[in-house]
Amino acid sequence: MNVPSTLVAVPARLESSRLPRKLLADVGGRPLLQRVLEQCLKAQEPAAVALCTDSDELRKLVPQWDLPKPVPVLMTPRACSSGSERIAAALPELLTLAGVERAENSWVLNVQGDQPFVDPAVIDAMAARCPESSTPVLTPIYRLPQSKIHNPAVVKCLVAHDGRCLTFSRSALPHVRDVPPEQWHAHAPFWGHVGIYGYRGDVLARWTELPDSPLEHIEKLEQLRLLEAGLAIGTFSVAGDSLSVDTPEQLEEARRLAAQLR
Repeated sequence: MNVPSTLVAVPARLESSRLPRKLLADVGGRPLLQRVLEQCLKAQEPAAVALCTDSDELRKLVPQWDLPKPVPVLMTPRACSSGSERIAAALPELLTLAGVERAENSWVLNVQGDQPFVDPAVIDAMAARCPESSTPVLTPIYRLPQSKIHNPAVVKCLVAHDGRCLTFSRSALPHVRDVPPEQWHAHAPFWGHVGIYGYRGDVLARWTELPDSPLEHIEKLEQLRLLEAGLAIGTFSVAGDSLSVDTPEQLEEARRLAAQLR
């Protein structure tokens, strides 16, 4: 039996609503997106790394960056409402890069383009786990420290006893009844979501067929569309934290971290 091919796709929308042009923001002397691509290219397991974008500016800039190897830039429609939809639009080209003909014989790792310090070891762990996953979607999670449990900029994952994700939210989950919120951490585990999803190719192939998700629109979390459509999302825990840059404060935090790594 052939092992399904795995590749990394980084969706990138330059004019993000909360922090426009953040992908080109300077982080330690390099654009934020360049750092993301550099980290992805350090992973050993994926067959390829590609950028999926609607930005002609990024299409021209990326080949000029000093990357360890070229990253194909796949153009997608401007109308894509999420990173996953953007990757789904580029699926035929991604399958060609992976050297497979049938979508179900591939796994696509959606690494969000605003994670300048994404861990290549987590990408490799995803690539190794995906072909053996009992669910068609897989995502890593990490134990939240007390300081982040009530931060709406940090996405939380409510996990069942068997490791499936029950739901995602910007609110703290679970709610610990009759206990002051500042003490919740002592009564239940709280999990943060690392901004990576592993999709079996056939899930992306029918992305446009998934019904509209009211919860996705309310929370602005694309993975809720999958859960509302009845698709199971598996999880596995990783050590450490994951910084996604969505706010000016998080951008400054990224710059502080980059300065420490020099």
